[in-house]
Amino acid sequence: MTLLYAVYIFKCYYGTYYTGYTTDIDKRLMSHNKGDVHYTKDKLPLELIHLSLFNNKMKAYGFERYLKSGSGSAFRNMRLI
Repeated sequence: MTLLYAVYIFKCYYGTYYTGYTTDIDKRLMSHNKGDVHYTKDKLPLELIHLSLFNNKMKAYGFERYLKSGSGSAFRNMRLI
């Protein structure tokens, strides 16, 4: 069985967005919402609004980096959220 790599976008309580990468989306969302992640602990609760799955780890990582760039955040705002 192939392990899937996920790039996710969470919507934070104040309307901002958090983009990340994981292999276990349920565990990651739970750790964010418990306040275990420094960046988002004051932006709770978080809501999963987009999930992209990849078979290739480097493609997932590259997509996450792209979404965090200027043109990637514009793409996110126009196409993914």
